Amino acid sequence: MSEAWTRKEGKSKSGGLNAKGRASYKKGTLKAPVTKKNPTGKAKARRKSFCARMCGMKKRLTGAKARNDPKSRINLALKKWRCNCGSVNKAKAVSKAKKL
Repeated sequence: MSEAWTRKEGKSKSGGLNAKGRASYKKGTLKAPVTKKNPTGKAKARRKSFCARMCGMKKRLTGAKARNDPKSRINLALKKWRCNCGSVNKAKAVSKAKKL
């Protein structure tokens, strides 16, 4: 039988893996997501790294259907980690457009 992290029972409905899924992945080496609004120290660096990696994956490796679906696994994970993929760049572009 396959590991729990590859099956529905190891996946969280709100995105990412649940405790059982994290425990089954390589003998429990995964940590829970950083969900605080303003993490500090190692948690802040971990969240920044995760968001950079996953936003890049969303941008390059997903089709339009998954990219725009709020219930896709990647979008649920990014929401749980409080990642803002491209929202800063979009806001800058809008403000520049208004100035012109």
